[in-house]
Amino acid sequence: MDNHVNLIKLSVGTETVESLAMWQETRRAQTEDGLPRHVTRMWPKQEARILNGGSIYWVIKGSVQCRQRILRLDEVIGQDGIRRCAIVLDPELHRTQTALKRPFQGWRYLEPGDSPRDLPRARADEDALPDDLSRALAEIGVL
Repeated sequence: MDNHVNLIKLSVGTETVESLAMWQETRRAQTEDGLPRHVTRMWPKQEARILNGGSIYWVIKGSVQCRQRILRLDEVIGQDGIRRCAIVLDPELHRTQTALKRPFQGWRYLEPGDSPRDLPRARADEDALPDDLSRALAEIGVL
């Protein structure tokens, strides 16, 4: 049995994996060590399992398309005085098999057995399929 758990999160406003990478590069200056982060209101109760090898799976335009390894969780206090969680990420994006996902609020836990598999390295640099084709193939279980 796996000792870790993943997170899944909508990447709101992101069009492609490449645009997610570009957005994260503009945010790197927000961390002292130059790593991308995503700030969220809730602190995960399963912190130990997340930090034991977990990743965040990004839903882009209705489907999971990539993941990033979670390195640590940092406390961030907003200007409003509220404690938040900064999910600090490895900058490397790993493309995954496409998996459809309906919209949801916040993040959710994602067990390793339910997580989309990484694409083989040989396919990671391929041009992405058009969104409608990728979605249709995922619906019938091909991707």
